[in-house]
Amino acid sequence: MNEYRVTFRSPMPGASEYRIVDAEGSEVQVINAFLDATALRGLSPRTPRTYAYALLSVWKWMQKNALLLEDLTECHLADYIRHVREEAPKEKPPAPRSINLHLVVTRSLYRFQRGSELPRAARTPLEAQPVFERPSRVGVCATRRLGRPALRVKVPRRLIDPLKRDEVLRFFESFRTHRDLSIAGLMLFSGLRSREVLLLRLRDLNLLQDEFRVLGKGDKDRVLPLAPYVRRALSSYLELERPKTSHDLLFVSLKGSARGSPMTPVGLRRLFRYHRKRSGVERANPHRFRHTFGADMVREGMPLVVLMRLMGHTTIEMTLRYANLSAEDVREEFDRAVRRLTNGWPDGKSLPKNP
Repeated sequence: MNEYRVTFRSPMPGASEYRIVDAEGSEVQVINAFLDATALRGLSPRTPRTYAYALLSVWKWMQKNALLLEDLTECHLADYIRHVREEAPKEKPPAPRSINLHLVVTRSLYRFQRGSELPRAARTPLEAQPVFERPSRVGVCATRRLGRPALRVKVPRRLIDPLKRDEVLRFFESFRTHRDLSIAGLMLFSGLRSREVLLLRLRDLNLLQDEFRVLGKGDKDRVLPLAPYVRRALSSYLELERPKTSHDLLFVSLKGSARGSPMTPVGLRRLFRYHRKRSGVERANPHRFRHTFGADMVREGMPLVVLMRLMGHTTIEMTLRYANLSAEDVREEFDRAVRRLTNGWPDGKSLPKNP
């Protein structure tokens, strides 16, 4: 069986930079044509990459089982889910969201190439078509019911787990440059994603108006207010630290041979890894700072529609996650309410003693 892999090529108009090829370097046209169509839609540059690696996994499994795209059904996808779970290390099982992404992309590939939806099961009479009854019973088929949703894995609902105030303070105390302080500040006080921070340009800043422009997911712009604390850090970074360069990306390397070159995702991860070790706050990472921003704003009483706009969410359901307070938050609110309700109540000392 040929080995398949994802390769990267120089950008070309109307084509994806990511290709799936076999051991000889020959392209898998059935997938690459779909990736080219995805690139034409003007989606995020990361989308074709995500699709390519998802389809690489599915394609390898299909080749292993001698499956053609035109023969694929929803019941086959259940076998794929089982395969992914069995192949993954026990200490690191595949994330449900990742599995569902693979299923969605596979259905999109089928729809693109075949012009129809992926069949529920083999071509049998409608009343007897076997499908998976629900995602939690992978491997068990039931009689088809009209309107039954497509197979997917249940995604557990997780509470937002923000950093505590003392953890944030310890992490910030480990900084030695205004650049690092600005980066973490934009995540903590504006809720920016890592990619949004790295794509900031000098022209996006309006320090006089205390605001800046962010290029978010789906290349959607939003203008955000700039917290005074972060504005001061950015001003110091621009005046004292940022070297002169030929580009206008805001955050650049400050040391070594890469001085002046744009900060990369690897560089950002290295920065946080260094400060986690220096501060001892092991839970600190870029996305947890974004979660901390959302949770802090909810605690301060910010309306969810405003928080939705600030965080660049597309649906209010995404923002509602931050209204699900942690167990510690619930306990604090409970204790506060009980103290108010029992204010002035007899404390037991004034009760008559038993004769």
